[in-house]
Amino acid sequence: MQVTIMGRGLPGRGLVSAISLAALLAQPAMALDVTLQGALSDDLRSDLEGGSLLIEQELSEADVSPQEIVSIAQADYQRLLAVLYDYGYYGAVIRITLDGREASTIKSVAPPPSVSRAEIDITPGTAFRFGRAEIGPLAPDTTLPDGFRSGETARLSLLRDAASAATDGWRDVGHAKAELQSQRVTARHNDGTLNATLRVDPGPKLRFGALSVRGNQAVRTERIVEIAGLPVGTTYSPQELQQAAARLRRTGTFSSVAMIEAQEPGPGDTLAITARVAEEKPRRFGFGGEISTVEGLSVSTFWMHRNLFGGAERLRLDAEIEGIGGDTGGTDFLARALYQRPATFNEDTGLYILGEIEQQDEINFFSRQGTIGAGIERIASDQRSYRFGLAVRRATTRDAFGENDYTLLLAPTGATFDYRDRTLDARRGYFLDAEVTPFLAASGADNGLLTKLDLRGYRTFGEVRPTTIALRGQLGSLIGPALSVAPADFLFYSGGSDTVRGHEYQSLGVDLGGGQTVGGRSFLGLSAEIRMRTSGNLGYVGFLDAGYIGEEVFPDGSGEWHSGAGVGLRYATPIGPIRLDLAVPTSGDDDGSSFQVYIGIGQAF
Repeated sequence: MQVTIMGRGLPGRGLVSAISLAALLAQPAMALDVTLQGALSDDLRSDLEGGSLLIEQELSEADVSPQEIVSIAQADYQRLLAVLYDYGYYGAVIRITLDGREASTIKSVAPPPSVSRAEIDITPGTAFRFGRAEIGPLAPDTTLPDGFRSGETARLSLLRDAASAATDGWRDVGHAKAELQSQRVTARHNDGTLNATLRVDPGPKLRFGALSVRGNQAVRTERIVEIAGLPVGTTYSPQELQQAAARLRRTGTFSSVAMIEAQEPGPGDTLAITARVAEEKPRRFGFGGEISTVEGLSVSTFWMHRNLFGGAERLRLDAEIEGIGGDTGGTDFLARALYQRPATFNEDTGLYILGEIEQQDEINFFSRQGTIGAGIERIASDQRSYRFGLAVRRATTRDAFGENDYTLLLAPTGATFDYRDRTLDARRGYFLDAEVTPFLAASGADNGLLTKLDLRGYRTFGEVRPTTIALRGQLGSLIGPALSVAPADFLFYSGGSDTVRGHEYQSLGVDLGGGQTVGGRSFLGLSAEIRMRTSGNLGYVGFLDAGYIGEEVFPDGSGEWHSGAGVGLRYATPIGPIRLDLAVPTSGDDDGSSFQVYIGIGQAF
């Protein structure tokens, strides 16, 4: 075979280049052994290891070419230097060798044929301390980082944090265009000090200008402006800007929301804002299920429209069937339609209209009811909401006292505080839901007040294999009607997956004798769980539940208690942990020989 190379330049140069390129492409991939040396503290060593691409490559155990190793090593100089600067080492010496050769001297286009060992040798030198640490002018009540003062370690991150704190302080009082004007940083190597003088330009105090909208297609612009509730004409505030974006996200109509400030102030010291939105698909549906050895199979589904009339109105239709194949009486069902309109009365108060039909075919009572109502919901923050409504309920019930038809006018009032870090698998924070429902009886019952409280708290210890302590308390009370004339579905029972695991569903009530049981007017539920996680997807749970039912209005100890305990498995998934619980009764009427199994998605509470 004859090869002819033609071209201008020195004879043979094209041939050499072709051979070099072929050799480069033919280089074998290989694993890498990396060591980090130097007199380093544990924290500094850990951060250097975390910042090194060479060490990251070694841990990945993936084979790479020599050319890639050279490029990674050369990038490591700057990354390691940034870590050292953050610890105050401004005179450090970094040497990175690849099989004994300094990485910085190797040309990436002509790497060695193989690289098996990389050594990182760091001499950090003296940690610099602030000689002078000044920044100004500062807005009132500005809090600078604790370490930004004379005599403290001169971490580079402290300079950045101090600049951010100063500019944020001015932005908080309306100076939206505050910025770092100048910085003078001088390192004195002879005495290991760093002098830093930073100057801030607050810029003018601004007011919110007009809000414009970009990216919307189906949602009307005027409704987006109304929902955002940006206070045009008032002093600029980053918090108000964040709240406006949060209101739009809360509707569920938009997949993304960005509030963009104009580059330059407008006439009259105003700042125009643009809301750039991307809309979600208008329709959504979902389904769920849970199975229990006693309560049987429960299935649910929903369909939702996110933008019914073009103003981010939401219509949600729910259907649920419970007790299929269970031993809890009969089959329960629920059909509900819920319409919600955000920003109806003001930007944080929305309207809801509700209609539902429900049947509860339980062991101790039967109820079929229809409810129509409307109300308002006040969103105080992402964690706090309040609600008030009016509703009419018509129901037919049957229990140990006989059949009853009643009509009630209800005024449900409630509040929800949700400070959990995640909904289906909380590890920190707390949750509180309180509801008070006064009712007037048009027929079939007496006037009264129904109250419910659900309080949950979470605390997690450890990082690698964290353990979570979860506690729950439930309290219920029915004031007014005597037990014999109270709405049967307003009375309380205990037992089952939502109260006391290990006992049969609604097994504890008020015993009337002769095998007749009805619900109580007071309820107290207590639950505790220890949730232990492994380094993988599996987790283990131990739990203890207790429940109390009394004939009296408030729990006073004259009623009956029962309890249950058990263990469970959790398997983590992207949508929440799959739950498997095995529980046995530990006190109560049960003889202790039975057990219950519960399967579902998400933690028990």
